[in-house]
Amino acid sequence: MRLSAIGDVTHVLPVVHAIRKHKPEAALTWIIGKLEARLLKDLAGVELIVFDKKGGFGAIRQLRKTLKDRKFDVLLHMQVAARANLLSTFVKAPVRIGWDKSRWRDRHQWFINQSVHTLPWQHQVDAFLAFAGALGIPTEPPVWDFPVSEENISWAREVLGDGPPILMISPCSSHPLRNWPADRYAKVADHAISKLDMRVVLTGGPSALEIATGKAIESAMHHTPQNLIAKDTISQSVALLKQATVVVSPDSGPAHLASCVGTPVIGLYAATPSRRSGPYNSTGLCVDMYEEAARKFRHKDPSELRWGQRIEYPGVMDLIEPAEVIQKLDDFMRNY
Repeated sequence: MRLSAIGDVTHVLPVVHAIRKHKPEAALTWIIGKLEARLLKDLAGVELIVFDKKGGFGAIRQLRKTLKDRKFDVLLHMQVAARANLLSTFVKAPVRIGWDKSRWRDRHQWFINQSVHTLPWQHQVDAFLAFAGALGIPTEPPVWDFPVSEENISWAREVLGDGPPILMISPCSSHPLRNWPADRYAKVADHAISKLDMRVVLTGGPSALEIATGKAIESAMHHTPQNLIAKDTISQSVALLKQATVVVSPDSGPAHLASCVGTPVIGLYAATPSRRSGPYNSTGLCVDMYEEAARKFRHKDPSELRWGQRIEYPGVMDLIEPAEVIQKLDDFMRNY
């Protein structure tokens, strides 16, 4: 059971592939959120049971009905939030594996009978892989093998066309305080076009915030980007990210999606630490001001904070200067 969010769903994929590799006889069922299920509809060998988080009591009743006559050997209870804890009671399984004590919230411990063994200072991908370890599966490098249909790849190639390398900017997180100012994205975008001979493509969903941010970036730029915000589906967005040369994004679902389809990501981190929640394959490319944020906004050394504690304060992302992002981009393109 892992309902959301998109970033965390990408962290669960390596667990799925590890189980399929080492326990091929296992039948896998994933209780998942509606949006996330759309992303993974082409995932082979896994039954998806969709829970609509916006569906209210009707969705709860439907999930209970769906699971009423089902029995499982093991529940991997991968979400500590109260709603997920309560929904887990619909799953009949004698072995119920959940998070370790340091991650318990909302009485998570009441709904499990085993805890995973995790280590301090872990990246979230490695923490999720502890669920595979709890099943006796050996520790191996994560494999995503994210399903992207040929139809969506063809669509992305047609929309993007041929041309110079692509800097793709996915500017928004679902947590607004993690977002970088539009004028700073614009400076990086103009530099990519004028100094690095790159194309700039803006991507994002149909929310009012994402649409407004895209327009603000365009207005602040001296050059013209290709603005694809709100012009694709969630599945098509993955295909777009896969075609990019490099992506710039804050701590967001698209940053993790890009990483798991093999696209390098320059992650922008201040509200959260990239060592814990950065794009797994690109942590060295991240601009990380989390330590400075801890001292400025929490008046503490980062070592005094709970691992991964969010520092979501107005202005925290202003700690990241465009010059630092441009330097990461220049270094990346020099070796591209």
